[in-house]
Amino acid sequence: MSYGVNHFMKIGFLYDMPYPWHKGGIEQLMMNEAAELAKSNEVHFLTLRWPGMEKEFVHNGIHYHAYARMDEKTAYRGGRRSIKEASIFAMSAINLFRFKFDAVITDAFPFLHLPTVRLYCRMNGCKLVINIAEVWRREYWKKYMGKIKGEAAHRYSGFAMKPESKYVAISSSTAALLQKRGIPRGNIRIFSPVIDDRLIGRIRRESGERKERRIIFSSRFIKEKRVDKWLEIFAEAHKKDPSVKGLLIGEGVEEASIRRDIKRLGLGKALIIRHFYSKKEDLYREIARSAAMLHMSEREGLGIVAIESVALGTPVVLPNYNEMPKEVREMCVVADEKKLADKILEIINSSNKEKYIKNTANLGLFSISKTREVYGRLIR
Repeated sequence: MSYGVNHFMKIGFLYDMPYPWHKGGIEQLMMNEAAELAKSNEVHFLTLRWPGMEKEFVHNGIHYHAYARMDEKTAYRGGRRSIKEASIFAMSAINLFRFKFDAVITDAFPFLHLPTVRLYCRMNGCKLVINIAEVWRREYWKKYMGKIKGEAAHRYSGFAMKPESKYVAISSSTAALLQKRGIPRGNIRIFSPVIDDRLIGRIRRESGERKERRIIFSSRFIKEKRVDKWLEIFAEAHKKDPSVKGLLIGEGVEEASIRRDIKRLGLGKALIIRHFYSKKEDLYREIARSAAMLHMSEREGLGIVAIESVALGTPVVLPNYNEMPKEVREMCVVADEKKLADKILEIINSSNKEKYIKNTANLGLFSISKTREVYGRLIR
């Protein structure tokens, strides 16, 4: 089937953790893609049924189908994604055969569903596009799952990523790692639709140039985000300048531990912790009003909230071990962990926050408005 940007198609998305019922960077990215493509196509989203979801409904122009029940307790084990969750999702992928799609778009994680998706596409002659946020090395698989299970998962992930498929990598570093796993460069498109230019422009105009003496961060509360380290850096900065405040926005399995750390460090009056906002613009307002964002994650395939922060005119500070891709790191302030508190204070006390944001031309790589053009070329 030929395809142009405005040609109507029936497109199926397949992902286990849908936004906003499960909040996270990749979840947001998948929703952005589906909602943008739904403006000129019939889009269906096959997923797991999280609390608050019906089996079938329409949201943001997307037809959702959520047959298998899932909750946080089942999805995570010891703070990590569980094999049980991946298995349930893989079994639920059989529901693809209820539909006749022209194209299927899915994320590679959690991998177990990919054989069923490939079988469906071969049997129905439809295009398959696989989104890749991260390509984990063998060492990280073992760290995440243990030596034996991690080795098995690493090998299986390599087997699951077939070289003939089309891939959308969220960054050049992810694309390079895909190539090392045997995927031809010609089958990879680098694209990360995370910036809603109109919304961010409006929030930035509303917020003006005034910044509060505040450090902010928003993320899922999981071990990889290293919120414990974030609190230590914030505590150091606050000790040197008690006027500095903090705001942590998020939810997740590490919340109880984070609250204990806040109490242990005596930060109860200096730091606010709150759950995710129901509306994106409310998060954007908080970011735009903050003097700096501190991002301590040890593993980051893209760093969506960092890109959003830069777009909103709020400098982002990273430790030098952070693995954000080149396109994002170039826009941020990167420093040794021991110097982060002083760097944050320097930014807060500066009358020109903009000088700490560089290479803003990179923001053009993350525009949601390009979604239909990119996928139009991939699935025509």
